[in-house]
Amino acid sequence: MVVIMSNVEPGIEVLTRGRVSARLEAFLRRPPFDRSAERTAARVLADIRENGNRAVARWVRKFDRVPLKPAEWRIDGRELGQAERRVDAVTRGAVQSAHQRIAAFAKAGLKKDWSMPSGRGGRLGEQFAPLDRVGVYVPGGAAPLASTALMTATLAQVAGVPEIVACTPCGGDGRVNPVLLHALSLAGATEVYRVGGIQAIGLMAYGTETIRKVQKIVGPGGAYVTAAKRLVYGDVALDLVAGPSEIAVLADDSAAASHVAADLLSQAEHGTGHEKALLVTPSLALAEAVRREVGRQARTLSRREAIERMIPQGLLLAVVDDLAAGMDLCNRFAPEHLELMVRNAAAWRKRVRCAGAVFVGPWTPEAAGDYVAGPSHVLPTGGTAAMFAGLTVDDFRRRTSFVQFTQADLRATRAAIEAFGRIEGLDAHARSAAVRFERA
Repeated sequence: MVVIMSNVEPGIEVLTRGRVSARLEAFLRRPPFDRSAERTAARVLADIRENGNRAVARWVRKFDRVPLKPAEWRIDGRELGQAERRVDAVTRGAVQSAHQRIAAFAKAGLKKDWSMPSGRGGRLGEQFAPLDRVGVYVPGGAAPLASTALMTATLAQVAGVPEIVACTPCGGDGRVNPVLLHALSLAGATEVYRVGGIQAIGLMAYGTETIRKVQKIVGPGGAYVTAAKRLVYGDVALDLVAGPSEIAVLADDSAAASHVAADLLSQAEHGTGHEKALLVTPSLALAEAVRREVGRQARTLSRREAIERMIPQGLLLAVVDDLAAGMDLCNRFAPEHLELMVRNAAAWRKRVRCAGAVFVGPWTPEAAGDYVAGPSHVLPTGGTAAMFAGLTVDDFRRRTSFVQFTQADLRATRAAIEAFGRIEGLDAHARSAAVRFERA
């Protein structure tokens, strides 16, 4: 049953085994892509592919509402230096600390070249090398996401990518938040453009008369950026589906209602209107307390209006029979972020199958992952955590396998090679092995 529903207080859905909740099913079926956004994105991208700078300028003027000429898109070293001087010491320290933690995590996660014996004296293995030129998209419309600059470009920096192109929207005065610019500089961005939205994805994916295309685009965005990224796949490589934010909290009666409510609201405040926040708990008392806390805390927040628009469709409190049923529900939801606010949280972590990132225990708010913990906060959304993983340093490197056979290796495998050649009707394949054993 639904206990209550109002503008600023979410409903509570009580779930029992064998009962289908239409409201829950609708909540779980959030699409990873917006089809109407894809239609708009397709039109804009086709124009950019055909008309280059002229098209980008047209869409910057329409969507970013800034009449910038192509020569004004790039933020030069002088402007970057001015931005750094405008950042106060405390903020610079926070950015530096986060950058160090992100870089340390990335370095620890770098895969090493490796090899193994081939069986007859040769070697088989994999080697890794950085991409040459990558693009990072940093949202900046609803909020200047300086943290995203660090969570993307820093990984490329650690991977050794020599050219890191960053795109982010500017304000109506043509300026970009100085903290965001400082973060990009610190994270190794070599080119920064004040271009956002679909047009930024097109600029990076196709290139223009004055800007060379990249090999891969990474970074989160709203519905239009996410749609545009999907449409340029193949022209460039991509990271994952990283759209509107979402969170699930699995909690028992040991959790503090004020903490749970604050964490749910931390994702609701992003402002696209497509965010999702889910509490799953076996405690009706906790759900009731969280409902009250959400309403109380929402009224105190600067983004109250955006939160209140999101809550009716985007925030659900689900009461389940027990924690095992709750974990099953969380795995079905496959959230971008999953918090475990339960007793023995470390043990429950091992039962997580589908989540972009897991935050374990009462002292690990999701915001720690957003800003400072170390793993990238660029994570799969829209249920795609069931098949995608979050951004890592190795997303900025090429993996190449290698095979080094000896004569003995080829002799040992020759019969199998020739058999497959016959099976598949590819006699040149078989011949390429056999010819090496023929006498001249």
